[in-house]
Amino acid sequence: MSETIEEKCLAKGVKLTDQRKIIAKVMTEANDHPDVDELHSRVLKIDPKISIATVYRTVKLFEEIGILAKHEFKGGKARYEQLNEGHHDHLIDIKSGEIIEFVDEEIEKLQKKVAEKYGYTLVDHKLELYGVKKKTQ
Repeated sequence: MSETIEEKCLAKGVKLTDQRKIIAKVMTEANDHPDVDELHSRVLKIDPKISIATVYRTVKLFEEIGILAKHEFKGGKARYEQLNEGHHDHLIDIKSGEIIEFVDEEIEKLQKKVAEKYGYTLVDHKLELYGVKKKTQ
């Protein structure tokens, strides 16, 4: 099991107020990629005194210290996810906003091949696919 955001903060020496602990807990438990408004709504259920400004500042701090990844998918607000060891790509439904995480070895090999073709060694990449769910009959 991977470390929680709170554990990662403590390992990096970040001071965790009670409000930051709640935000870290909610973000650790997120199975999606919430934006700040969604995160704030979830946090309010635990502590109605936490302001949206506190959530913004905390998310920014967690991003700056390398605990959260910020995604700016087309046509929407910035979304966040916990940074983990494993690499994955994203498929985004442009109608519903659903985000599917996936790993495809063929795509990984092809990206390396393209980089090599142009004389590069691939060191990192980000792949975002945008689509509309097909209607099933």
